[in-house]
Amino acid sequence: MEIIEVRPELRMFRFLVGAAYLWRDGDELTLIDTGPVGQTELIESALDGDLRRIVLTHWHEDHTGSAAELARRHDVEVIAHRLEAPVIRGERIGAPPVLEEFEIPIIESVPRLPPAPPCRVDREVEDGDVLDFGGGAVVVAVPGHTDGSIALHLPGPGLLFTGDTVANVGRTILGVFNTDRARAIGSLRTMAALEPDTVLVGHGDPVVGRGAAALREAVAEVS
Repeated sequence: MEIIEVRPELRMFRFLVGAAYLWRDGDELTLIDTGPVGQTELIESALDGDLRRIVLTHWHEDHTGSAAELARRHDVEVIAHRLEAPVIRGERIGAPPVLEEFEIPIIESVPRLPPAPPCRVDREVEDGDVLDFGGGAVVVAVPGHTDGSIALHLPGPGLLFTGDTVANVGRTILGVFNTDRARAIGSLRTMAALEPDTVLVGHGDPVVGRGAAALREAVAEVS
């Protein structure tokens, strides 16, 4: 587990499984995803400002595992898509992935994580909503990995937080373990059309400086 400075106002938390990001606007901080259970102290070690909000890209335990504890310990707004919110709150069970044959050995190799404790969601968002950080962070609905997966597009600094719809492990690819692969491919095309400079993925390394080209290449691979 490590903390990586992607740019002066953006830090990445790399966990054993998955990643989260901390964005700074002056003294105001926004956390995008929270990693698995047990990452609160690591995340708090990087909080050198006022944590105002936690945005959850989807309900999976490697993204929401530490959300409940952080929400209890800090006066934050917790934000998620309206389709993810009931799962995050523990009101219903999320749909499992429909695995492609090539994904079976991959999922068997991933360490098993504890389930995420239920966490409150204070604001339910939809495609096109704008969040008050990064000069206006646009919520982009990217269904397919889960029904309510979201990306966050910051047009000013040219950033795109993709959640798990995109991965960058050696090369930029469509993320694995989707509930609907066809919808996920459509969401990948949606993100490529945004032409971001920097792509911040849920698994793998950030793509800095050639984000748009990397997304186009990922689209071409699945077309």
